[in-house]
Amino acid sequence: MSRIHILGIESSCDETAAAIVDETGLVKSDVVASQIQLHAPFGGVVPEIDARAHLQQIARVVREAVAPFEGGLDAIDAIAVTQGPGLVGALLVGTSMANAMAFSLDKPLVYVNHLEGHLFAPFLRRDEEEEIGLTFPYIALLASGGHTAIYRVSGPKEIHLIGQTRDDAAGEAYDKAAKVLGLGYPGGPVIDRLASNFGGEPERFAIPMQGKRTMDFSFAGLKTALARRVAEELGDRGGESRLSDERIGALAAGFQEAVVQSLVRTTLRAAEAEGIDRVVITGGVAANSGLRVILREKAAERGIRVFIPPFANCTDNAAMIAYRGMLDFVAGDFGHLGQPGSRSEHSGQPGYRSPYSRDPLRRRGKFNRRGELVPRESKKMPSKTQSEA
Repeated sequence: MSRIHILGIESSCDETAAAIVDETGLVKSDVVASQIQLHAPFGGVVPEIDARAHLQQIARVVREAVAPFEGGLDAIDAIAVTQGPGLVGALLVGTSMANAMAFSLDKPLVYVNHLEGHLFAPFLRRDEEEEIGLTFPYIALLASGGHTAIYRVSGPKEIHLIGQTRDDAAGEAYDKAAKVLGLGYPGGPVIDRLASNFGGEPERFAIPMQGKRTMDFSFAGLKTALARRVAEELGDRGGESRLSDERIGALAAGFQEAVVQSLVRTTLRAAEAEGIDRVVITGGVAANSGLRVILREKAAERGIRVFIPPFANCTDNAAMIAYRGMLDFVAGDFGHLGQPGSRSEHSGQPGYRSPYSRDPLRRRGKFNRRGELVPRESKKMPSKTQSEA
């Protein structure tokens, strides 16, 4: 019996991607066009440049993903596309492409939450003989440039939010730290490399949220502490514009140590609190070598198994979107030509309110049954009467 195959399309940020994945999670093709070189001079993603680059790349990327697949587009059972969260212009390119293909090919269309794509990325396989060994439930740390959160994943439709960042995402903090140190963009790989190669004593920083009775994260204070130390040292050096390589290495190593310790300690604490011995790390920051090593070491001490996607599937990619879409397609939970399926979390934060964390949508409103965000009613203060004034 032939397997089901899904074409996935991803365009939520600065990668244009397309991939084909079968129902077992086997990746048949995976193409990614990165925009890092376009945005590097600006120190971050520029939405206008980003959207135009997606327009230029999307057709080519899809063609390259389909080309090696036997049977071509006719053999595809459905199309899955990221609907959010992400940059509006970028998402519009991907969803427009997916809608056009679904209409012209008469294929079902499955909308996918980008964050849920990351949460299920560890199930992807690159080889037919590869055994994943991951089962539900598990604790997932999702750490990227735009999101940092911990979830309990008990099934495709059972995603429970445990904790999240209160300010900067971990990847965002890396980018800002790299800018302070004059290291360029993106900051994560550069700081990771410097920290790994540094042989001296790292600069000491306080571990964010240490000792707090919460599963949330916070990296804004750490970022500010780094910026202040750099400013103080440059001020003491009589106007020098850059620190020595030795000092940059020490600061980078210390910054990474603080971030990694915060991520690892909170994730393992969540696993122990939930009584689960399986932990997943995913998202762009999961490619960080320091995080991988420390998490595995500390988890092994507690008898907890760690599952990490291949490097290619940690950062944004379409294979994870195809697989997450596959789960909904098999369950019959999908829409057609612009109409979302029954799932209400397709474009926002996945998961439900946790006893450990704040409601991520409490300041904005809540989703109704159609997946629409209903704003909270503003509470107006009663105006003072003339006698009260």
